[in-house]
Amino acid sequence: MSTAMTLGEMDLPAGSWLPWHEHDGHQLAWAARGILSVNVGERHWVLPPTRALWIPAGVVHRTGATAQTVLRGIYAARDRCPVRWPAPTLVAVRPLLRELLEHLGAADLTDDARRRAEAVAFDLLEPVDVVPINVPMPSDERALTVARAVIADPADRRSLADFAHDAGASERTLARLFLAECRTTFGAWRVQARLRASLPLLAGGMPLSAVSRRIGYSSPSAFVVAFRRAVGVTPGAYFDG
Repeated sequence: MSTAMTLGEMDLPAGSWLPWHEHDGHQLAWAARGILSVNVGERHWVLPPTRALWIPAGVVHRTGATAQTVLRGIYAARDRCPVRWPAPTLVAVRPLLRELLEHLGAADLTDDARRRAEAVAFDLLEPVDVVPINVPMPSDERALTVARAVIADPADRRSLADFAHDAGASERTLARLFLAECRTTFGAWRVQARLRASLPLLAGGMPLSAVSRRIGYSSPSAFVVAFRRAVGVTPGAYFDG
């Protein structure tokens, strides 16, 4: 009898991305070392080794690395997997689960030993209740000019009125474009862009005060409030194992 899980490993250089793809089975995307990024549509997750992402079968996604990363892909057959989460789900990788995932990577495990370890690993998959960060990009070149400027420098404090000259559109037109094409106001969109920029910095261990300055917040407390309001947990709770 075959086991429910298969494992794969890949070294990802910093800044690299795998193409968009999907899997026939479920995947637990985990960085054994480094920092992993996963996009599903416009949603975005950043995963240090204390976090993994459960990606259901058939979900189109892409995976990349913000630092030199060892991607450990744990694949679960649909018909033998007890986990039934219908959407991508952030998972806590605590020390016991990490040891089990390392154990399951051993080439000399017997089938019986592997099945016993798999059963425990499935039991240890603990979801972290967060709202994924969502940064849709506008298609209109005028709004796209503004969006690219914010992404290039999240600390840029210019208003839409300030951006209007460079974008070649009025403040009112830009506001309408963001609302129509990104389904949110420019202010709310910029919060999401700033929070997305914060994730690799936080995952890399940068102090909260430095992260908040880097992405345009006046204080760490203001950043924490914005993060918690948008994501549902504090930055520390998002990443702590």
